[in-house]
Amino acid sequence: MTKEFKLTMAQLNASVGDFDGNLNKARDAYSIACKEGADMLAFPEMFLTGYQTQDLVQKSAFVEDAQSKLIEFAKECSDGPTIGIGVPLQDGDKVYNAYAILQNGKIITQIRKHHLPNYKVFDEKRVFDSGEIHGPYVVNGVRIGSPICEDAWFPDVCETLEETGAEILISPNGSPYYRGKFDKRISLMVSRAVENNLPMAYLNLVGGQDDQVFDGGSFVINSDGALALQMPLFEENIETITFKRTQDRWVAQEGKKASYPDHWEQDYHVMVLALRDYMKKTGFKKALLGMSGGIDSALVAAIACDALGSENVRLVMLPSKYTSQNSLDDAANCANLLKAKIQTIPISDSFNSVLKTLEPIFEGLDEDTTEENIQSRLRGLLLMGLSNKFNEMLLTTGNKSEVSVGYSTIYGDMAGGFNPIKDLYKVRVFETSRWRNNNYFSWMKGSRGEVIPNEIIQKPPTAELRNDQKDSDSLPDYEILDGILEMLMDNDASVADCVVAGYELSDVKHVEKLLYLSEYKRFQSAPGTRLSLKAFWLDRRYPIANKWRDNK
Repeated sequence: MTKEFKLTMAQLNASVGDFDGNLNKARDAYSIACKEGADMLAFPEMFLTGYQTQDLVQKSAFVEDAQSKLIEFAKECSDGPTIGIGVPLQDGDKVYNAYAILQNGKIITQIRKHHLPNYKVFDEKRVFDSGEIHGPYVVNGVRIGSPICEDAWFPDVCETLEETGAEILISPNGSPYYRGKFDKRISLMVSRAVENNLPMAYLNLVGGQDDQVFDGGSFVINSDGALALQMPLFEENIETITFKRTQDRWVAQEGKKASYPDHWEQDYHVMVLALRDYMKKTGFKKALLGMSGGIDSALVAAIACDALGSENVRLVMLPSKYTSQNSLDDAANCANLLKAKIQTIPISDSFNSVLKTLEPIFEGLDEDTTEENIQSRLRGLLLMGLSNKFNEMLLTTGNKSEVSVGYSTIYGDMAGGFNPIKDLYKVRVFETSRWRNNNYFSWMKGSRGEVIPNEIIQKPPTAELRNDQKDSDSLPDYEILDGILEMLMDNDASVADCVVAGYELSDVKHVEKLLYLSEYKRFQSAPGTRLSLKAFWLDRRYPIANKWRDNK
């Protein structure tokens, strides 16, 4: 009877559609597993194709290509450990999220995911079919059960595996980050291990894919819920852990245990990793953004420098007649602290030319937000020109508070390819900026120490599109605005709930009106890092044409 089982866990960063690149990483991990004398090498959910594939798996050619690559990979790895790897599987007119088990150069089985998540960012019932609950497979005499991601969030699949003889659970996952998710994740997995009196290896993807970041953080827990191995967050990592058979069960031996950072560091690391991978996976090496001298653009600039290195970030100041000298000085100071290149392109002459062109049509009409938005759109036009000419991705800088209430200009400051702070409320923008000034880690490519001048953090926010303009002219103070938005949007609270919580009815109704009216802008906005359970895009899907309001 086998008394020892070695598992190599490959927590790696897959790219959607890059089958060859993903398999090259798999080959490197296979070499390590062979050297470690592993019985099995496990990869995360849908690793061969990358995840989430969305509607790509509806194309038969995509799935057929993946399966063809899988067959080749199995033949290459005929003399080493058993391999588990995520891949889509087509069977007739049905498509499954599958976990393929490779032994002796062949595919011995492809487990089909049973529970398909269909909430928040997940739409799996739309693109996959549900498979039957499966039983265990055998690796060197040990019966292994592999609940695929969501299958481990419910008790039935793991219970069936235990009842049909599984001795160890190895769960492949593609679980994206949101603030506070790890605690929920490990709590559920402890429940599965204890309920079934089986040790569990939880293996997660790592890396950015569009708006989502898979945070890694893979772990192994024993049947009593005790942690045996903890892999790091946000980093590729390969670890081999040994299970030993006792008189009545398998026990994972003590392995490495990475420490976990607080939520401020996690959020910032996610924004950096999301931008870094989005750039890499879409083929961009350099980025640019418009600097205003304000807090949002300063924080995005810091994130960009930490993600790409300051030498790969272009900062551009586009002053108008309303831009203060303080803003010019603050932007230049921030660029200096970041060690990033900054250029100045005045827009006053262009603005005057546009006004002169429109003068015969606008004659007799008062100035309003139209003239303000023209300035923003001129900036967007010039920045997109630089983006095209130098093949640099333009980053947008609107925080979640502004994106929520439409305090941004479509085709203006909303122009660009990615927004790192799209899911960060304004109050958290300030706190995150203070946090970055006081913290530096090896995964950051930017400057140490203060990178966002205190003058920027302290001054009242303003768009500087007219004389003496302040954000507070048209919005509640951000502490109030963010509190209302968190209730209305993140928690789906009613207007009455907000009033009970202490907010003024007039403020709540004003914010609600702006929230609904701005849906069309968000529909056209750049993707941005997902940090919460109610990020814009897949987490929150509202109609653009919508006349309903909560009548308090």
